[in-house]
Amino acid sequence: METKNIMIVGVGGQGTLLTSRILGGIMLGAGYDVKMSEVHGMAQRGGSVVTYVRYGDNVSEPIVEEGQADVLIAFEQLEAKRYAHFLKKDGVLIVNTQRIDPMPVVIGAAEYPEGIVEELKKDYKVIDVDAMSEALKLGNPKVFNVIVLGVAAQHMDFTKEQWFEVIEKTVKPKFIDMNKTAFEVGYSL
Repeated sequence: METKNIMIVGVGGQGTLLTSRILGGIMLGAGYDVKMSEVHGMAQRGGSVVTYVRYGDNVSEPIVEEGQADVLIAFEQLEAKRYAHFLKKDGVLIVNTQRIDPMPVVIGAAEYPEGIVEELKKDYKVIDVDAMSEALKLGNPKVFNVIVLGVAAQHMDFTKEQWFEVIEKTVKPKFIDMNKTAFEVGYSL
């Protein structure tokens, strides 16, 4: 199998690392060679976080180059815009429509761009989801990332049962049921 490339982008505290651990777990469980790399830019201060996950028969390096991502999972719209150029021509961009103002916007030095998702749809295959609203319906805003992962899972070659198995192994026991429910919500969107 040729190497597949997935990127997860967001801001600090959005669950990017947990999501990448679930992705890595499902791919290892399926017998693939997996390489992962995380880049933190002031993540603890709400800065950008990027995780690369590459899998296939033989993966030589963890970094995804521009124009090579098969799937780009964005937990925030501005981050989607910032990293969209990493997508392949036929790649898919899954965007959580949540808006988190970066520090320049918070302090009034910049404006948050309007119409980001509509703009991205002109050039890319975009699936947008209001995962935060779905997570709030479940009573737990922290699981929005697993909802987004459920949407992304529709574009990968693993069964729902395989995903559940990895969630059970990756998430703390008291959060397993909530995360499986969140995944199911995303998977059915």
